[in-house]
Amino acid sequence: MNTDLPVIEIQNLVRRYGKHDAVNGLSLTVRPGKCYGFFGRNGAGKTTTIKCLLNLLRPDSGTARVFGLDPRKDEVAVKSRLAYVPDMVAFYPWMTVRDTLEYLASFRTNWNRDIENDLLKRFQLDATKKTTSLSKGQRTQLALIGAICPEPELLVLDEPTSGLDPIVRREFIETVIGAYQSGDPTRRTVFVSTHLISEFEGLIDEFTIIESGQNLLTMEADAARDRFKKIRARFNQELKLDLSGALNVKRSGREMEILANGNSEQLLAELKAHQPEELKIESLTLEEIFVASDVLKKANV
Repeated sequence: MNTDLPVIEIQNLVRRYGKHDAVNGLSLTVRPGKCYGFFGRNGAGKTTTIKCLLNLLRPDSGTARVFGLDPRKDEVAVKSRLAYVPDMVAFYPWMTVRDTLEYLASFRTNWNRDIENDLLKRFQLDATKKTTSLSKGQRTQLALIGAICPEPELLVLDEPTSGLDPIVRREFIETVIGAYQSGDPTRRTVFVSTHLISEFEGLIDEFTIIESGQNLLTMEADAARDRFKKIRARFNQELKLDLSGALNVKRSGREMEILANGNSEQLLAELKAHQPEELKIESLTLEEIFVASDVLKKANV
């Protein structure tokens, strides 16, 4: 396998529903072995993009490549190397959990039974239960087991933890996805669309924030934390400082909260010149960067 070849490469992707551009000129590249976060509000175009990658929707223009292949022309070759968990999962109602896993395994050349048994125990899923009797969270758990057991090269997750309770959710993210990647760190790639950014914080290597189907920001996670800082300052009196170099400034009496975009040292120097009683600086989390995306858009970051 060519390790230099992107696992996912999207260029100028456009997908319309009538007159509405769900995806509007989107471009991004996912390298092998990365956990790539795909962030955006509801309706931003995340699911539509994923469906174009999987040939569940046809783009109106632009290209989407997976493993260097066109999913429309090489659908079997692409899908044999990945696993997909959608935001809404469904199974054949007459099948049990065991039947469902056997059915899914029948399409795969590889199926790790040790992982299957471990996850069934971890999630406390009864293999004899009919899928119709499963809760939404349990159906999600079953879909996740079905995605992990083939040990695919690419794991595509669209809101993978919706419906899971917080304890199971955190364990799945930290233990299951972490273990999946560590099993072959240079080959296994995760592409995850999620609203629960904080819970994936420690796994995300790179991310894209999209809005209205367009790329708002793409960065490596560590570089983003280095670049975007939050500065809190408190003075002995209320001040009207001109901090025009800041992304955003919030004032509350004698206190100020400043968002810095790569110029935190300069802003700190300006604040220190007015002898603050307290001055703190910290990196923004990925979730805070996402929440600040309106500010980033206005600043043309």
